[in-house]
Amino acid sequence: MINDLIADSLTRIRNAAMRRLDVTTLLHSNAVEAVVAILAEKGYVDSFNVVEDGNKKTINVVLKYDDKGRTVINEMKRVSKPGRRVYRGKDEIKRFKNGYGTIIVSTSKGVLPNDKAFELGVGGEVLCTVW
Repeated sequence: MINDLIADSLTRIRNAAMRRLDVTTLLHSNAVEAVVAILAEKGYVDSFNVVEDGNKKTINVVLKYDDKGRTVINEMKRVSKPGRRVYRGKDEIKRFKNGYGTIIVSTSKGVLPNDKAFELGVGGEVLCTVW
């Protein structure tokens, strides 16, 4: 049994990118789906779709590579973990890696990237960072 589905999903994406795979499969949860949607919106992954097999759901993620065959994701880190939750206010999540990276935050308005959370004026639990 996996306790932290977000960390498992980030690790699966990282491992698939290191092996230069085209598609990887993630276990489904609403939080994981929201994180993958943000990754697709920001251009870190090509696309994704939710596959329903009976009562079990999975997410197929199509990875994205540049013209030299390198992954567009330099680093993915899980920040807030089940053993140590990390919360930030709206002023502390304004920018990451000088605007080149993205902080994914779970807020009262849903799971948002750092720029949208700053626009809405909300902070929350920092799920992960990507650049």
